[in-house]
Amino acid sequence: MTRIYMAGCGGMLGQAFFEVFGTGNELRCTDIDVNEPWLSYLDFRDLEQYRADVASYGPDLLFHLGAHTDLEYCETHPDDAYLTNTVSVENACYIAQELGIPLLYIGTAGIFDGTKLSYDDWDTPNPLGVYARTKFLGERIVQERLDRYYICRAGWMMGGGPRKDKKFVNKIMMQIRRGARELFVVNDKLGTPTYTYDFAQNVLVLLQTGFWGLYNMACAGATSRLDVAREVVAILGMEETIRIVEVSSEHFQNEYFAQRPPSERLTNAKLRLRGLDAMRPWQIALREYLEKEFSR
Repeated sequence: MTRIYMAGCGGMLGQAFFEVFGTGNELRCTDIDVNEPWLSYLDFRDLEQYRADVASYGPDLLFHLGAHTDLEYCETHPDDAYLTNTVSVENACYIAQELGIPLLYIGTAGIFDGTKLSYDDWDTPNPLGVYARTKFLGERIVQERLDRYYICRAGWMMGGGPRKDKKFVNKIMMQIRRGARELFVVNDKLGTPTYTYDFAQNVLVLLQTGFWGLYNMACAGATSRLDVAREVVAILGMEETIRIVEVSSEHFQNEYFAQRPPSERLTNAKLRLRGLDAMRPWQIALREYLEKEFSR
């Protein structure tokens, strides 16, 4: 029975972590958005509040899960982005050091500049915007401050269902549910989807090893936004009724003005070499996600 403190647990990733780690462990889950009965309020940007709550619980592990992931919000609210995505990570490191416990930090494929087609665990990040820089600095702080840590980098996140998924798959599903019969999808963005449930399961595998460090952790298979949209339509059996229109990113430049790398593809090289890569192909994970969360 491991005691785990999960901070920033109210989003799509936190939901998966609660489900995966809730069996056989003792959890305290907190967030500023208390949207579940198993959540308690905590603002991890407040060091004293964060420190006191974690210390009073006395966990064996600290999971720092939350972040601002809306790129446009980060560009227009840089102070809040740095406070939430960087300073709060420093807070978590202080607490982990003081209590002598390991820290899990969630990284992102978005810290690369996209000049390569894919990135492994040892490629050098080159963040393009505020969001990417805040997340990259979070990685650096963890690596510089702690000896016992896991940094797990996700790709294009999917999970949490209609209520919590603020990412691409749910945006496509929302259009379809509203009756859209044409979907305008960019044809110039490459990446690797990451199902939150698979991600949490693979973290569970990793935690049992004691192999500290940084790991890419995305679903298997390189793809694109266009391919993901096509797969969604195919899984729904709506190829004959929905037309996908290919557009460049310029089509959405007013709505999505933050700079994004052309490729965010991750390869799980380190997990694979250690025999710890449990991430399924993205197509299988996507089908399971849609059937679980959108068939009701």
